[in-house]
Amino acid sequence: MNFPNAGNILTTLIQGDGVGGLARRVEGLEAHQFITLLDFITAEFQQYTRAIEFLNDSTLETILEELLDAFTLKIGQILKAERTTIFLLDGDRQQLWSKVTLADGTSKELRLPSNVGILGQVASTGQGVTVATPQEHPLFNKEVDEFSGDRAYNLLCAPIFSSKNKGQVMAVVQLLNQQEQQKFSEEDLSTFENFSDTIGIILESCQSFYRAAQNQRGVSALLNATTSLGQSLDLETTLKTVMDQARQLLKADRSTLFLLAEDSRELWTKIAKADGKTMMEIRIPSNKGIAGYVASTGKPLNISDAYEDPRFDPSTDKKTGYITRNILCMPVFNSEGDLIGVTQLINKHQGSFTQADEFFMEAFNIQAGIALENAKLFQDVNVEKQYQKDILQSLSDAVISTDMQGKIVTINEAALELLGCPIKSESGKYHQQVWEESLIGCFVWEAIPIESLKFRLEDSLSHAARHYVPEQSVVLGIYTVSEENILDETAIEPDIETLEKDIDQIEFPLYLLATLETEEPETYRIWYGTTLKHIKHPTRLPKDKVSSVERSINLTVTPLTNPEGGVRGGLVVLEDISREKRMKTAMYRYMTPNVAEQVMALGEDALMVGERKDVTILFSDIRGYTTMTENFDASEVVTLLNQYFETMVEAVFNFEGTLDKFIGDALMAVFGAPLPLTENHAWMAIRSALDMRRRLAEFNQQRIIKNQPKIQIGIGVSSGEVVSGNIGSQKRMDYTVIGDGVNLSARLESLTKEYGCDIIISEYTYNLCADRIWVREIDKIRVKGKKTASSIYELIDVKSNDLNRETTKFLLLYKVGREDYLERNFEQAIACFEAALKLRPNDRPSQILLETSREYLRHEPPPDWDGVRTMTHK
Repeated sequence: MNFPNAGNILTTLIQGDGVGGLARRVEGLEAHQFITLLDFITAEFQQYTRAIEFLNDSTLETILEELLDAFTLKIGQILKAERTTIFLLDGDRQQLWSKVTLADGTSKELRLPSNVGILGQVASTGQGVTVATPQEHPLFNKEVDEFSGDRAYNLLCAPIFSSKNKGQVMAVVQLLNQQEQQKFSEEDLSTFENFSDTIGIILESCQSFYRAAQNQRGVSALLNATTSLGQSLDLETTLKTVMDQARQLLKADRSTLFLLAEDSRELWTKIAKADGKTMMEIRIPSNKGIAGYVASTGKPLNISDAYEDPRFDPSTDKKTGYITRNILCMPVFNSEGDLIGVTQLINKHQGSFTQADEFFMEAFNIQAGIALENAKLFQDVNVEKQYQKDILQSLSDAVISTDMQGKIVTINEAALELLGCPIKSESGKYHQQVWEESLIGCFVWEAIPIESLKFRLEDSLSHAARHYVPEQSVVLGIYTVSEENILDETAIEPDIETLEKDIDQIEFPLYLLATLETEEPETYRIWYGTTLKHIKHPTRLPKDKVSSVERSINLTVTPLTNPEGGVRGGLVVLEDISREKRMKTAMYRYMTPNVAEQVMALGEDALMVGERKDVTILFSDIRGYTTMTENFDASEVVTLLNQYFETMVEAVFNFEGTLDKFIGDALMAVFGAPLPLTENHAWMAIRSALDMRRRLAEFNQQRIIKNQPKIQIGIGVSSGEVVSGNIGSQKRMDYTVIGDGVNLSARLESLTKEYGCDIIISEYTYNLCADRIWVREIDKIRVKGKKTASSIYELIDVKSNDLNRETTKFLLLYKVGREDYLERNFEQAIACFEAALKLRPNDRPSQILLETSREYLRHEPPPDWDGVRTMTHK
């Protein structure tokens, strides 16, 4: 097997068999042949490694200039020219450019049009020429062909071609005035052509390396620059960072970031004063100058010669003596695509700004726009935060916000005062600071020991539930710290001066919050925070050392949500109860909060008069309750019911339902009375029933962990007109509803046992929210005493939750089977129900209809049979 030379192996493979090509080649190699192949590949990779190292060489950028200088010198010597210049072709700008040395020894980048003069003719056609008398040539252009100021007595112009793109000119050499009073000849042109291809290869390779190195360093600089942009949210700091990083990224003398002021339509920025530290603001019209043009058009400007551009104002240069050579000015947009500013860079260190510079600056400006937008947003958030803090402090109710763990984030003055902080005393500000230090960051239920606060807040944080709990009692204590008892209770310190210094910082008497310990009801915990961190002090005290006070409050717990609707924290509101509020909350002992509110608004006798309303009624009951609890003692039964009803009642209240009554292990709830709901009452009842299903699953999960039997419930829901009002006397009121809808929902709850479904709804409820829920019709029933029949449905889920493929197939089989059943196509119905039961063998409605279909196949039903089932019991 013959191998190509090292340095060509990988290229041959890439251009050859594609993926798997190398594996096929080595498959039949002998060991020594394989070793030789490995040596070749290793040699090629070493070449690649050296090339990569070469790209990272900091001197690479000067190599191209060194080569041009060397080639210029030697070509001039060989062809005996007084002046030799090599121009490289910039295809993007259609210009010929070169570095020329001025009379004072400094160098300047020279750029000429690539289609003007004899020089441009050679660049355009690729044909070299010798001209004896240039001024008489029809294409002669003095500014181009005599750019140096030297008179051209004769000249030679020759192209240098690209080695990659045959026939494409990449550079042009101009030689002026052959020495010894001779003229350039065709032989001189041939001599140059003998080595021009080699020069072209070297220059092109060097340019490729130069561009690769420039891009590599540009990407690295861009990464560093954009990383730096995200390190501050302060607007002024971000402005300075953007300017500094932009200048470093493109290696420019100066950089300025102008922001657009929408109100005044001005461009403004902040620049450092002479001391280099203090920032001063300057403003310019947004439609003037280079920056104004970019701000007005939203288009970038890359100017290689500032003094040739009419939009440039040279007056500043004249005042300062600074010479502006080139400018790159580009727009900055925000995330919405609106122009928010302009970046302007002046005088690239080497040459002019390139298209690569524009590319990097465009990427940089995207990140700069994000950084500026974040800084502005942060500034706005701080203003809004202070505004909200002022509102919070102005509220008369005690308000405490928490994070997602239930730890206190903010607490207003009213809350501190409610807890016992002497806000209105002479040392009020000092005490406020001390109490905030001790409370912020702690769990709210530890600082405010209200029964079930932890449960309610965690439910609010987990499920966005809202809780209102009236007339809650909380026992709080105040511990008074005097300078004398601090010294009495402090052990002897080795550093008395430090002790005295710490005590001097305390404003005595110091009043601290004290709360009863849950596990030690005779002991108070003292909340110090960092106030006495260097002083030994008791953290637990007996009751006789603390002044206790009992407060009655209304507790409200609500979730704090973000714009997307997600919970981001909790809000605890404590309302101090006045005499009027005490009277109202006393009614909560035998009425729901909504009813109590209506009674207070309309008068105590208002609900004695009945009122007709369209409502939805929900009944729920525990299945097999008697059998399950027959081995429980009384306390276990009460504990079970309390725990069960605690979570089920929340499912009612969360969806604006009114708890009508408890009937043993059953509950009855009404949606739409006594107050109208903000939503469709049937839809709210449906959501409450589904929430009960979810809460029961969580409740049972805890019972499984404790090795306790699971609970199953049945729920019946029906809608219709009822009479609502207080039934009873002035001494004992019971708000309730009466009507067919109540009876039907109770019957549906009972039918859940027979049909093996956990939630059954009536036709009337289904019609009110049919477009929102997945159901299946399980029967048509006629209630005892009624002539009309109505369909009843199993509630499956809301339509916002997609059904899986198996459930969809099962429901379709059941639906087709039931339709065949009602049309007396019993054989087809049997086939559908049998197929459905293969998917869900324990489905009771399918079993019932299958058995009935088989019976009707044997004994045909009477002609007036309509598939309706008449209930013979209530």
